[in-house]
Amino acid sequence: MAEVAPEAYRYPLLIKHLLEYGVSRAPKKEVVYRDIIRYTWHDFYHDRIRRLARALEELGVKPGMKVGVLDFDTHRYLELFYAIPMMGAVLHTINLRLPPEWILHTIRHAEDDVLVIRDEFVPLIEKVKDKLPPSVKFFIIGSDKGEMPPTKLEPAHEYESLLREAKPDYEFPDLDENTWATLFYTTGTTGLPKGVWFTHRQIALHTLSVIIQLSSFPSEVRLTSTDVLMPMVPFFHVLSWGFPYVAGMLGNKMVLLGRYEPEFIFEIMRKEGVTLSHMVPTLLHMMVYHPKAEEYRDALSRWKVVVGGAALPKGLALRARELGVKVMVGYGLSETCPVLTISVLKDHMVDWPDDKKLDVAIKTGFPIPLVKLRVVDEEMRDVPRDGKGIGEIVVRAPWLTQSYYKDPERSKELWRGGWMHTGDMASWDEEGYVMITGRYKFMIKSGGEWIPPLKLEDVLSTHEAVSEVAVIPVPSSRWGERPVALVVLKPEYRGKVSEEDLRKHMEKAVEEGKIVKWWIPDKFVFVEALPKTSVGKTDYLKLIEQYKTMQLP
Repeated sequence: MAEVAPEAYRYPLLIKHLLEYGVSRAPKKEVVYRDIIRYTWHDFYHDRIRRLARALEELGVKPGMKVGVLDFDTHRYLELFYAIPMMGAVLHTINLRLPPEWILHTIRHAEDDVLVIRDEFVPLIEKVKDKLPPSVKFFIIGSDKGEMPPTKLEPAHEYESLLREAKPDYEFPDLDENTWATLFYTTGTTGLPKGVWFTHRQIALHTLSVIIQLSSFPSEVRLTSTDVLMPMVPFFHVLSWGFPYVAGMLGNKMVLLGRYEPEFIFEIMRKEGVTLSHMVPTLLHMMVYHPKAEEYRDALSRWKVVVGGAALPKGLALRARELGVKVMVGYGLSETCPVLTISVLKDHMVDWPDDKKLDVAIKTGFPIPLVKLRVVDEEMRDVPRDGKGIGEIVVRAPWLTQSYYKDPERSKELWRGGWMHTGDMASWDEEGYVMITGRYKFMIKSGGEWIPPLKLEDVLSTHEAVSEVAVIPVPSSRWGERPVALVVLKPEYRGKVSEEDLRKHMEKAVEEGKIVKWWIPDKFVFVEALPKTSVGKTDYLKLIEQYKTMQLP
């Protein structure tokens, strides 16, 4: 082995190095929070977060301490995204959409040292202040008004006052790249939320690989430094898929929404020239089916959207295309930092017809650089790459959480056999693209054979009357389980479409070879709305529980 010179510097992969590059390249690009504040990336780095880190240090925050944050997507949250891990502390992004008792559980389980709270969430924390862990030393309260609300929490400090009083002279240290950077709690279908954690090295490598996949290969949804990014995945949810770090490294202009209000979003898109966002399908549906969507075609026609968190139905993708919105799918889990795949095209697909290219763009995706992905059966054997065989996605990558925080048993189950088990069932084709067919626990096993509910949802979504759809397993005395489709109709079609109309639509898909006849749902139930989880996905667990007493032959 070659000898390393004692003088050689072992360069660590750190979050601060991502930001320093972006600031050096695009110091005058802006960070914009609603119509409340705007400043440059230069001021973000050389003033705001240096003051923030200095203030936190003077209040006693030391490396390794955990700082929990309860806020919407604000400029304050973006500052905390960088300053906390860059000073060696741990950023705990608290899921504000969880029930209060679960929010309390995550704070207690994490043993947070500091809580940074948006003013409107102060009453929530005040209600449970006697149950907070003894590790909590003080509170910081942020407000869009820049003033301290009355509170029973103590000691409490006002965010902007702290920054005004601190000097912008903090020097972010050269940490070990394996220093713990972030903590987030993922909500499973059973049990309490589980803590997933990532290091500086993991976040740096994840950021670089996401940029490579989004910037280097053919796609209508291509990211460059000239894009104006508007995140529509909450900062608390797996670091907003890592896009705040992507924007920091590329020096993108960044538009932060706070609350997600469609009419305000349309206006700020037009005003700020937004070109790229990422979101779950529910939010895309909210935008493209909004009554005022046509009025903002000018803004929507330049919009590129990465969709993840759930399958993107083709019907929704086609509606987006009608408005000029370009869409593409990405996939990952809370445990995977989160991106594993993005549906970019291969070079030989560039000249394909648009509809054929759209079929690729809405697949679950092709692995991003450094991801080793397999689709395996119960014996850990790869299923055939024929687009038909179904197995579980298992992965290896440099940025996967190495354990569930303080939960060795579930960690062992997650990493059995040295591969991270995603719990997602999928097929893959000869090109290596993955297509998820459903969560293992939500898949439909009928007569001993798997039926992919997401494929059925995709076909149903292309019916002109269908707004949203969920296909769930329902008990069958003959087959064990059979599929039932729960359908939300577009307002103008309510009362005008029958089960038979939808069945004929599915039969047409059989004739076209898209599905097989025995997959067609036994029943089509028309509902007013589908329940959603805390992160905007369809709540299949609630639906399965609701319809478990339905008995099919």
